[in-house]
Amino acid sequence: GPRNGRARRRDAPEIMLVTAISRSRIVPVLTQSRCASPLYSPRYTHIKMSTSSSSSSPATADLCDDHVTSPTRLSVMGSGDFRDFGGVKSFHGKVETVRCFESNPIVRKTLQEPGNGRVLVVDGGGSNRVAILGDMLAKFAQDNGWKGIVVNGCIRDSKVIGTLSVGVKARGTHPLKSAKTHMGERGITLAFGGLEFVPGHWLYADEDGIVISEEELKLESKL
Repeated sequence: GPRNGRARRRDAPEIMLVTAISRSRIVPVLTQSRCASPLYSPRYTHIKMSTSSSSSSPATADLCDDHVTSPTRLSVMGSGDFRDFGGVKSFHGKVETVRCFESNPIVRKTLQEPGNGRVLVVDGGGSNRVAILGDMLAKFAQDNGWKGIVVNGCIRDSKVIGTLSVGVKARGTHPLKSAKTHMGERGITLAFGGLEFVPGHWLYADEDGIVISEEELKLESKL
């Protein structure tokens, strides 16, 4: 009915405030009840939010406290020049490795395979001239069960990658995609950032850095 002497127009869209809920946060979202309205946009009602939780990965600081003097030959790298770009900041899994320089077909091929909870380590030679990973390849990783990707080089599409349920660490971003001129190598030992990455070893990563172990690590009970 009229309010304050004015009648609401019949064709005016009704705006309702609803709530999109993820496991980690509550976000107010505008939606519209009249889809025929010219203001209607699918982005108001079709919002896909990450519901992944990184709580299953132990903190690298806690792993260091428990295992740094153990015979598991722990290797540790601080955050240093590597930044977090994925929607998951804490991740771990068995290492798979590839080496390629400014050409990424081997990265695509590997991420299209089942990850089985592994972490792909990509040695791009530290190049800052092209991106070795983009949103399409990161989506492959998410959909195929890879826990994370560590890139000694650059990525692109970082805004989209930040919405995906996969961990991504890299040195930086670059808008130019890589070439497709050579395949690269896979399943070899890599060395960068003061660490050796051996296929089959375990990698643990979070905002503090990266921990590498020959064996799977467990936190000691504090009870």
